Amino acid sequence: MVRATSDPAKVDELRRLGASVVQADLCDPGSIQAACQGVSAVITTASSMPFAYRPGENTPQTTDEDGYLCLIDAAQEAGVGQFIYTSFPPMAASFPLQDAKRAVEDCLRGSHLAYTILQPTFFMEVWLSPAVGFDYASRKATIYGAGGSPISWISLMDVAQFAVACLDNPAARNATLELGGPEALSPLEVVGIFEKAGGKPFEVQHVPVEALQGQLAAATDPMQKSFAAMMISLDTTRPIEMETTLRSFPIKLKTVREYARDVLSA
Repeated sequence: MVRATSDPAKVDELRRLGASVVQADLCDPGSIQAACQGVSAVITTASSMPFAYRPGENTPQTTDEDGYLCLIDAAQEAGVGQFIYTSFPPMAASFPLQDAKRAVEDCLRGSHLAYTILQPTFFMEVWLSPAVGFDYASRKATIYGAGGSPISWISLMDVAQFAVACLDNPAARNATLELGGPEALSPLEVVGIFEKAGGKPFEVQHVPVEALQGQLAAATDPMQKSFAAMMISLDTTRPIEMETTLRSFPIKLKTVREYARDVLSA
């Protein structure tokens, strides 16, 4: 499913790969109802954050909550057999994106759909990228908090593999799966991995948790609130145990070392 405003080159690539493309928008209930007709399963990762966010138009409220609640209703009415939803593990603070995710999870659990809720932890392609201060090309890293908490960084492509694997796996039926990578590494350990892979030291800057808490308290924009809260969670998150899950879903998980090698050689 693509929007009318989707990048034409990306839409063409989907068609080249053999996908049948339908145009719809989570914020347009009528288009969602039409898109669900004849569909056996829905796999969804759409979100207003971080790159599609538009204040007052495409937000955690309009897209991540209201849009998804419409999609669940439309899927039920169309007789969709399975609904695979991408969320994230619970975080301590209340913030717009998390509030939307939990509302959708609750709706799915109370629906008539066979559902799977995927809760991947921090994506390495997002949180270990220049977009949030991990500028590996310039050898600079912004660390939120002390940087000593172990995090089970996961590749977005591995989450995609889990989503597809859920389609015909009984272990996915009406299940919530927390997902992490193959090892838990602190942000400072990640910096060390990149330094070794690139052969050059990083300049590291810390943002104290107290400063992030101040940002969260002062923020009025849903994007600002959500990012401040997630940055705080980088310092307080817990590792994700994957041994049990991998017995049912034997997926080879990408390591941070492999990710560092790939982006530094690009």
